[in-house]
Amino acid sequence: MRHPLARALHGIGMDMTDVAARLEVDPKTVARWIDGRVPYPRHRAALVRLTGWTERDLWPAAAPPEPTDVASEVRVTYPHRSSVPADVWHRFFTRADAEIGVLAYSALFLAEDAAVLALLRKKAEAGTRVRLLLGDPDGIFVAARGAEEGVGDLMTARIHNALLLFRHRTTFNPVDIRLHDTTLYASIFRADDELMINPHVYGKPASHAAVLHLRRRPSGEGMAQTYLESFERIWREARRLT
Repeated sequence: MRHPLARALHGIGMDMTDVAARLEVDPKTVARWIDGRVPYPRHRAALVRLTGWTERDLWPAAAPPEPTDVASEVRVTYPHRSSVPADVWHRFFTRADAEIGVLAYSALFLAEDAAVLALLRKKAEAGTRVRLLLGDPDGIFVAARGAEEGVGDLMTARIHNALLLFRHRTTFNPVDIRLHDTTLYASIFRADDELMINPHVYGKPASHAAVLHLRRRPSGEGMAQTYLESFERIWREARRLT
C-alpha cells in the first residue's frame, strides 16, 4: 500500500518535483518522505497545509497516542452544512480508499457538484466501494419530512432530481444506490474512517443544521461507530434502485 503522503499528493495532483519546489527542498528528500522517512516538524506542518490532510493521517506512527476520550473523535464542527466549503467535501471524499457512503434524503448539494460526481465515479472505478442511500420518493417518511419543513412535495422533487444526476453521471455497476423509507435523524457521509454527520432539526432543512466531522477511534468505540452501525442497518433494510 502506498504511503499516505503519496496518496495525499496524488489527490491534489502534485508530484515530487512540485512539492520540492514548493517547500524548497531536494526532490530526493521528498522521495525519502514518500518511502517512509518522517520529515522535520516545519516540513510536516507545510505538508499538512499543502495537502489538507492531518499530521496523524500522514504519519500515524509519528503522531502522539490518540486520546481515549470521546471528544477526541471530533475533528471540526460547522454551524451549518451550507457553511462547509465545497473543497472540504472534495478533500473528504478524495481521502477515501476503501469505502465511501452517503445516507441522506436527497444529498442534492452533492449531486449538483460535477467535481464530486466525477470523483465518485473515479473512486468506484479504482475499487473503492461507493454506496448511496437516498430517501424513497414515494415513502411516507419523505412526505412527513417535507411537511415538517413546510416544503411539501418539493422534498420528493429534490430526491428525483438527485437520483437523475447520480444515475446519469455515475452510471455503472460499482456505484450502488438504494432507497430507504426511514425517519432520518441525521445525514451521514463516510470516507473510510472519517464521517461528516449532519443532525436533523425539526422544521429546518438539513443545510441549516450543524455538521460534525468525526474520525472513528481504532478501538471501534464511540460516536463514529454508532453512526456507522446506523448506516449499515438502514442499508440492509433499503431496497436496491433498479
